[in-house]
Amino acid sequence: MNKIIIVLAVILGVGIFGALSIGGWVLGSYNSLVSQNQIVETSWSQVETQYQRRFDLVPNLVSATKGVLGQEQKVFGDIAEARTRYAGAPAGSNEKVQATNQFESALGRLLVIMENYPVLKSYESVRALTDELAGTENRVLVARDRYNAQVLVWNSKVMRFPGNIIAGMFGFHSREYFKSDEGANKAPSVDLQIK
Repeated sequence: MNKIIIVLAVILGVGIFGALSIGGWVLGSYNSLVSQNQIVETSWSQVETQYQRRFDLVPNLVSATKGVLGQEQKVFGDIAEARTRYAGAPAGSNEKVQATNQFESALGRLLVIMENYPVLKSYESVRALTDELAGTENRVLVARDRYNAQVLVWNSKVMRFPGNIIAGMFGFHSREYFKSDEGANKAPSVDLQIK
């Protein structure tokens, strides 16, 4: 009888140890996914922060150039429309990315127009705003790169075994990388240096 009790106690102990180990693994995996998800969310927030900086800066550039460029109203309208679309799109959505791409396209046209009006280059405010915009564009690029790096880590966790089991249990899914629109790799030819 004592042997049966000992065998049952050992089986029960192994079962409890196994259940606790599996439970600890599930809990640890879940917490790791939650932490990585927050890192991805923070990275995307940094992208949006830089977009907002750009959206706030460009109207100042537009205002500084508007008087000289009265006939270029379509570009100004496109910039305003893209800002409105961006503000109305849900956070982290593809609509925000599309609005940003529309904005970048209009901004590229504005910079080309500015190049065609050399008198603008002599305005101190336009030069300062253009320099600020160049810095903002660099910050946007860095924020996008960091976001994509975090998405790589996230997607690896969510897609690899056994993390994919835990991710599926708790509704975590892979994320999309930030990708530019088709043709975005062709920048407009702009030379804003004062000659």
